Amino acid sequence: MPLIPHTLDSLTRPGDLVQELDKGNLLCTACGHLCKLRPGQRGVCKVRFNSAGTLRVPFRYSAGLQNDPIEKKPFFHALPGSRALSFGMLGCDFRCAYCQNWLTSQSLKDEASTVRATPITAGEICRLALQQGSKVVVSTYNEPLITSEWAVEVFQEAKTKGLGTAYVSNGHGTPQVLEYLRPWVDLFKIDLKSFSEKEYRRLGGSLSAVLETIQTVHAMGIWLELVTLLVPDYNDSDSELAEVAEFIAGVSPTIPWHVTAFHPDYKMRDRGRTPVDTLLRASQHGKKAGLQFVYAGNLPGQVENTENTYCPRCQQLLVERRGFQVLSIQLKGDLCPSCNISVPGRWINSF
Repeated sequence: MPLIPHTLDSLTRPGDLVQELDKGNLLCTACGHLCKLRPGQRGVCKVRFNSAGTLRVPFRYSAGLQNDPIEKKPFFHALPGSRALSFGMLGCDFRCAYCQNWLTSQSLKDEASTVRATPITAGEICRLALQQGSKVVVSTYNEPLITSEWAVEVFQEAKTKGLGTAYVSNGHGTPQVLEYLRPWVDLFKIDLKSFSEKEYRRLGGSLSAVLETIQTVHAMGIWLELVTLLVPDYNDSDSELAEVAEFIAGVSPTIPWHVTAFHPDYKMRDRGRTPVDTLLRASQHGKKAGLQFVYAGNLPGQVENTENTYCPRCQQLLVERRGFQVLSIQLKGDLCPSCNISVPGRWINSF
């Protein structure tokens, strides 16, 4: 089957995350789909493809660059109050009906999405980060796992500049891609979208692959924070919230869990926004399961004290927040000033 060319195909290089099969067929190992690609065939993501027996992957372009508060990613236990330069590419291996980045993530799948890309080098991204006072560069906006070769080039450059590195991902990984990223990624945010294998299949992925990725990233010592977007009448039942919280606590009670409010977007406009009570109810499930840090997001100033970080031992206020704004920091390095215990996180710029 001949490959139908696309303008994006010129912004590619041979991929690293691949295994050769017979007769020019390839196995792509960048995400949990593990696509077997015949010559001329594209993967589920549409941006990785087999060109005459060579896996071509996205490289040296950006479809979005923005300097954000690191809290927006969200990372609450990494350099609070600092800035993070976010860069994105195009494509995703999921098809979430409520995606808030669908213009870039659904490229080559949805005709209404964008295919615009600007050539850029890793050095240019890192120089921009330094010029804008960023402490971290973040691969986000699309699904970074499927563009990992590019992210690693950026992160290798970032390390020479003293910058931290981060992924904002759906977590639909493989052992191969996590080993590939392990030397270069400091921070990892994963969306745990549901605790139903059926619903994950509807989104275009596998719950078991995401759960395995969460366990592996934590075991590797990469700083991990998890997010669950709470969608009314979809994943906000008490039973499902309890299952998610108990799973996270089983991996580690120190993993921050962000429960965030949904707003109608993309193809899911048939329901209203997530009410405050749902976020607070989810927070209580997290605390009941033994999680030390549960945060409610997307409704700044409306969620009682669930935007702040407190010492898990003595409940001293450590970081006070409203939305993405840090109002005060009481930590001494990584220590609680009241009881002197070390608080889990990456609080100082030790990258």
